[in-house]
Amino acid sequence: MKTGKTIPFVILYMLTLAFGIKSIRAQDLHFSQFYEAPLLRNPSLAGLFEGDVRVQGVYRSQWNSIAFPYQTGSINAEYKFHVGKGDDFMSAGFQTLYDRAGTVALSTTHLMPAVNFHKSISATRSMYLSLGFMGGPVSRSLDRSRITTNNQFDGFAYNGSLPDGETFTANYTYLDMNVGMSFNSTLGVNGQHLFFAGLALQHFNKPTNSFYRNINHLPKWVLSTGLKMNINPFSYITFSGDYSRQNPFQEIIAGAMYSRKIGDDDVPSYTIHGGMYMRYKDAIIPVVKMDYYPFSLAFSYDINISQLSIASAGRGGMEVSLSYITYVKKENSSRDKVKCPRF
Repeated sequence: MKTGKTIPFVILYMLTLAFGIKSIRAQDLHFSQFYEAPLLRNPSLAGLFEGDVRVQGVYRSQWNSIAFPYQTGSINAEYKFHVGKGDDFMSAGFQTLYDRAGTVALSTTHLMPAVNFHKSISATRSMYLSLGFMGGPVSRSLDRSRITTNNQFDGFAYNGSLPDGETFTANYTYLDMNVGMSFNSTLGVNGQHLFFAGLALQHFNKPTNSFYRNINHLPKWVLSTGLKMNINPFSYITFSGDYSRQNPFQEIIAGAMYSRKIGDDDVPSYTIHGGMYMRYKDAIIPVVKMDYYPFSLAFSYDINISQLSIASAGRGGMEVSLSYITYVKKENSSRDKVKCPRF
């Protein structure tokens, strides 16, 4: 690795991530291990892995020190396959997301298929422009029996036998649509480094999202970047970052992970990862991860640094993720392709 060219590139990369950030309080569900839920970042990130099949699951439990913690789970699956006579690929996938929060057990469930087309734009190296779509139903519900209102005050105390006086429905469903583009390629004389950059527009159909009134869901822009730099045949560093803007809310999360292979450098017995991420003005996130092909297991914990840290005593969210990535024994597997989209 040529250090003279690499260090300025890394500095520019991190400055780009940090520029212009003012607030982190975005409205949508999110994970600290955002890189383990790529379809939630951008549907055009489907298929950017070394393999034909990827299945990932992430579970988050947030604010356990406070009553009624938030619990969020995500599962995504992708299948990447070669199309046509050139070097183009497609990825088909599916994203599910479940969240339960608060005293009224507010629950949200996403069921979204995704499709992504990877167009090869170089005859000499792996360089792809990808366009992805993802959409499907989102259902929301709450436990109305846990709601208390002023109408249930009988003059002396709360009386649960009295009607709450509200007319809203306790559940509804809407259609959510997302679109994104990304560019991924290699760096270095031998193409030993990988990077991608992508931009997604989520909720572009502005669906109605309210128990009470016809309030439209705010569209959200998400800028995602990643850089994987090989130090030597046995170790590498991966930088990842997302910037989200959902007017008037913004969020930034970025960090890096160092990885060390144990065993053969082509198919190592294990790969051990360790790193640190930060959600701006909200949390510092240490993470550890281990690969045992074809599985990966990771654990992270949010150390809260926001104003809520006084009530939470610095305790934020615990996350655990499990991934499965493999090749399929078929004639046109991406394993046999010199050029294919990957990260």
